[in-house]
Amino acid sequence: MNDPIDRSGLGKRFWERKPLKKMNEKEWEALCDGCGKCCLNKLEDEDSGEVALTNVACRLLDDATCRCAQYNIRHQFVPDCIVMKPENIDTHAYWMPQTCAYRLLWEGKPLYDWHPLISGTPDSVHAANVSIQHRTVSEFDTPFEEWEDHIIEEPT
Repeated sequence: MNDPIDRSGLGKRFWERKPLKKMNEKEWEALCDGCGKCCLNKLEDEDSGEVALTNVACRLLDDATCRCAQYNIRHQFVPDCIVMKPENIDTHAYWMPQTCAYRLLWEGKPLYDWHPLISGTPDSVHAANVSIQHRTVSEFDTPFEEWEDHIIEEPT
C-alpha cells in the first residue's frame, strides 16, 4: 500500500519541512513578506499584555516600499529595534502581526497565498491589501501622547 504522506520532506518547501530555529539566515530573511507592519509602533497594555497596533511608523520605514531604509544598520538609528531571530522567536512572536510568516509558522499555521514565497512576486502583499503601504504617519510628526489616537486594526 502506498503512503500518501511524503515523510522524507521531498516536495515540500523549506518553510514546510524546516523548523524556524533550524533555518539559515537566507531562509529566515526570505520569510519576510514585506508588509511593513512589524515596523509600526505598538502600544502594550501593562496589565493585560495586549498589544495594539498603531499607524505610527518607525522613522526608518519607507511608506512606499514598506521596507526599512537602513535595514543593515538600523540599530545605529533605532537602538531598541527588535530583530526577530530564531533564538528569540519564542519571546517576541506574540507582538508580530497576525499575518506575519514568522508568527504563522511559529503557531504551526501555513503561509497565505499572497505571501511572496507562494505567489512568486514581492508585490502580492500590496495587491492583497495586507501591507501598510501609504497608510502610515511619521513618528516625527506624531507625539507619543497621541499614539492612542492612531490605533488601527491590522490589515489582513
